[in-house]
Amino acid sequence: MAQALLIPLLESGLISPPGVQAAVASHASAQRLSEAHGLAVSTDAEAAWASPVVLLAVKPQQLEAVAAAVPPKRGGLLISVLAGVTLQRLQRLLPAWRCVRAVPNTPALVRQGLTGLAFAAEVSAAERDWVRQLFALVGEVAELPETQLDAFLALTSSGPAFIALVAEAMADGAVAAGLPRALAQHLAHRTLAGTAALLHEQELHPGMLKDMVSSPGGTTIAGLRHLERQGLRSALIEAVVAAAERSRQLA
Repeated sequence: MAQALLIPLLESGLISPPGVQAAVASHASAQRLSEAHGLAVSTDAEAAWASPVVLLAVKPQQLEAVAAAVPPKRGGLLISVLAGVTLQRLQRLLPAWRCVRAVPNTPALVRQGLTGLAFAAEVSAAERDWVRQLFALVGEVAELPETQLDAFLALTSSGPAFIALVAEAMADGAVAAGLPRALAQHLAHRTLAGTAALLHEQELHPGMLKDMVSSPGGTTIAGLRHLERQGLRSALIEAVVAAAERSRQLA
């Protein structure tokens, strides 16, 4: 997730490599990032913690060990993208840092991201504005009560995986119906992208669009009937609820 945020900023020139100090777990990852983007990358996080702003993007299960290794008397602005980890827990483990909880998603790679933000009380107004502007560079930003971030994560951060599964399944169906694989994948992706643009730009309720393309006794209503019999709607609802619950468990 850190790379999904950082790479488009580097490629666009909005952030320069000399201004970034990265720390990763393996020497192989460090070498790959350094060669690809000209970053100063290390497997020792001490230099990164010397920065005035730290983007923390480790597994939630690694947080305790990471926090224990932070050099004493270091502090600054900490932006965490750890799924489910609350501001209260971050402040308890890293009391010298002013903490921000951010929930971005992978479309940030193409500057079409969505990011939910919640701020600890210690974060100043100027810092809040700076964080909002940073994430606005890679997409849309929503400031939410922290209690809503788990649901936001389930829809926007886990959601791309759900949509990717739908795209893959639709392409598989087109292959089964006779289209070549490459064409089927391209058409599935364009269909999803065009539909999303239509819903968004014309502010259509999804049910309105569904009805627009469902003529009596036609092909679309036949397909929709099959999806309803197979429980697609319920499966997607439960997938979002399950992802939100897992986020709460990680807290």
